[in-house]
Parts: sequence; C-alpha cells; structure tokens
Amino acid sequence: MEEKTKAAGPEKAAGKKRRIARKIAVTCAVALVVLLFMPMPASAAQTGVSVNGKDVSTLDIIEMMTILALIPSILIMTSCFTRIVIVLSFLRNALGLQSTPPNQVLIGISLFLSLFIMSPVVSKINTEAYQPYKAQQISQQEFLHRAGQPLKEFMLKNTKKDDLNMFMGLAKVKSTTPVQNLSITVVTPAFMTSELKRAFIIGFLLYIPFLVIDMIVSSTLMSMGMVMLPPAMVSLPFKLLLFILMDGWDLLFKTLVTSFNL
Repeated sequence: MEEKTKAAGPEKAAGKKRRIARKIAVTCAVALVVLLFMPMPASAAQTGVSVNGKDVSTLDIIEMMTILALIPSILIMTSCFTRIVIVLSFLRNALGLQSTPPNQVLIGISLFLSLFIMSPVVSKINTEAYQPYKAQQISQQEFLHRAGQPLKEFMLKNTKKDDLNMFMGLAKVKSTTPVQNLSITVVTPAFMTSELKRAFIIGFLLYIPFLVIDMIVSSTLMSMGMVMLPPAMVSLPFKLLLFILMDGWDLLFKTLVTSFNL
C-alpha cells in the first residue's frame, strides 16, 4: 500500500506540472493572437527607427521582414530550382538508390546549378535594382518593381502558352493583354505548372533505360529459377555501370542547363 502511495506521488506531481505548462502555453497563444489582430494606432504605424540617417516606419520594417521570411519560397518557385531538384530525385529513384546521394547533396547541387543558370538574371537585378537602391536613388517600392521585371521575363520565357492561358482565364484577364503587363501573381503559378510538367517528362525519360535493365534481370532470374534472389539487388550494379559508362552526370547537367531559355 505504501509502495502505491509512493508511486502515485511522482505521477501526481508530473500531472500537475503538465497542467501548469498547458495553461502557460494557452495564455501565451491567446496573448500572441491578441497582439497580432489588435489594430495598430496611426501614430504607432508612422513611428519607426532611423537607419543610416533615414527614417524607416514600422510598416516598412514589417514589410521587409515579411519579404525576408518569404525569400526561400520565392527563390524556389520563381527560379529553375524546382525542375532541377525533381529531376535529381527521379534519377535517384530510377537507379534504385534509397538515400544516395542524400537530400542535402541534391539540394546543394540544385542550388548551385540554379545560381549558374540564373546568373544573367541575378546580374541584371543587381545592376538595375539593387545598386540604385543601395545608393538611395530609388525607393523600396521601385526596387521591388525593378527586381521583379527580370525575374518575370525569365519565367515568361520558360512558361508554356497553354499554362499561361489557363491562369489568365482563371484570373479573368483578357486574352488581348500583353504578357509583359501580366501580374506576377498570374505568371508565377503558370511558370510553376510548366516546370512541374517538364520535370516529370524528363523523369519519365530517365526511368526508361533503367526500367529495361530491371526487366531483363527479372526475366533472367525467373528463367534460371532464382526466385528468392531480389532482382533489385542484381540490377543495381548494372544500372550504376550503365550510368557511369554513359557519363550520366555530365549529360544530365548539360541537358538541364540547356533546357532553360535565358
């Protein structure tokens, strides 16, 4: 009886701590929601800090912090990163490799290939938008407008006409509207759809030679009566050998780089 009482003591204390922790978490969450949705006074919105002798309002700071938080998504969805990383994932699955190369390596390769392909666009953004903004020759809104133009031109060059027309119809934009005047919110999803289509087509073409090797190995093992031997274990060395003899990495990177219109 004493042992049960001793065991119940720590359990009761742990349960009390959990209830206190839940109350603190709920209180913090309610306070955060109130702060987020509480209307900001006009005087507070206009006040701010001074950066390099220039007054920056609170709304400008919030806007810049939001842009910084969305930069990873913007870079992924408005550059060639999506197509490259999907094709590399298809290649790894077609070879039958579970975690080689690892995800960190695939993402690193995709990032540096994207930087190599997008270097003309980045250079144009630096010359036409960032340098004037750094020299305080243009405002923040003008900087965003100028920086978005080279990016929009790149996306339009690599967007299929059918996808662009589909999103123009969904946005109820007139078909006679010039593509240069389209909003970035219309161009970006059309570009993403085109990138996904092209990536899946390239992945399908990558699968074909390795699928043929799997079929040949499976048929050979069945004819020899070696049913208990996994075909994937036997076909993997042959697929790796084929990929190496074909100089697969060079061919793949060359195809990916030349598949983009700059």
